Amino acid sequence: MKKGTRLFLIVGCAFSLLFASPSLAAKLKIGYSDWPGWVAWEVGIQKGWFKKAGVDVEFIWFEYVPSMDAFAASKVDAVCMTNGDALVTGATGKACKGILINDYSNGNDMVVGRPGIRKITQLKGKKVGVELGFVSHLLLLKGLEANGLKESDVTLINMPTHETPQGLASKQVDAIVAWQPNSGQALKTVPGSRPIFTSANAPGIIYDLLYVSNESLAANREDWQKIVKIWYDIVDYIKDDSNREEVLKILSARVGLTPEDYAPLLEGTYLLTAEQAKKRFAKAKGLDSVYGSSEVVNTFNVDNKVYEKSQDIDTYFDPSLIMELK
Repeated sequence: MKKGTRLFLIVGCAFSLLFASPSLAAKLKIGYSDWPGWVAWEVGIQKGWFKKAGVDVEFIWFEYVPSMDAFAASKVDAVCMTNGDALVTGATGKACKGILINDYSNGNDMVVGRPGIRKITQLKGKKVGVELGFVSHLLLLKGLEANGLKESDVTLINMPTHETPQGLASKQVDAIVAWQPNSGQALKTVPGSRPIFTSANAPGIIYDLLYVSNESLAANREDWQKIVKIWYDIVDYIKDDSNREEVLKILSARVGLTPEDYAPLLEGTYLLTAEQAKKRFAKAKGLDSVYGSSEVVNTFNVDNKVYEKSQDIDTYFDPSLIMELK
């Protein structure tokens, strides 16, 4: 899955052989991973829309962190990242621009309380398992603030996100913060546990975008424009209820789930139409703007020493391609 402070790894010879340098490649390469707003690319891939549009593009499936490692090492031209992780990527040396907004998390990211904890105010004085410095940490702070609590009112236990379901089940902590499928696993593993604050309570706290390297965007702008158009065709197709059965079959097959199991994951992800995305690209304070949301994450990252220097948010976006859509 996605999100978090990332340490980009040194890529070995085997990795270099597997992913040829984009500068020498005949096609554009996009790294994507297991998040509904990115798995959605499968619709366009399976239906042949990129070939039909004359775009030579290859989508390469990764785990989330390796996708960013590949992008940082210039092994792919673009990668699907959260707006917060793009800031980390840029701060560590890889300049990029978000050219389209896939979605914002609409409930898939959760604070999950153990049985008996029904609201976030009950966490006062209790232990919360969360991966510190990650977007989950930011979501928790937002939930505490919205309910009149401070970070100091709880005891944070640093816990890798994939281990949070086990942490809740073993009673190491009273609540955990995680995203799907980890949050869903916690709910299944611990009967009686429940979400007490989710990204649906703070829409726009986590945006998911396609980020393109500055050099590829400059050299291949026409092709990236076509890809932007195809993405919003995908969104329109998914949002058409008459396509729901086919869409769930395509998306669930990519990650090895049943359509029935995948349905709630898609529901927890708000895919933005082109017109909705244009509005979110307007510069403004607050979570309704991807710029405002990124300022919130930037402050969080500096405060938590994810990186030292505050980032220039404007340099991380190029909304011109979507604005040119008719």
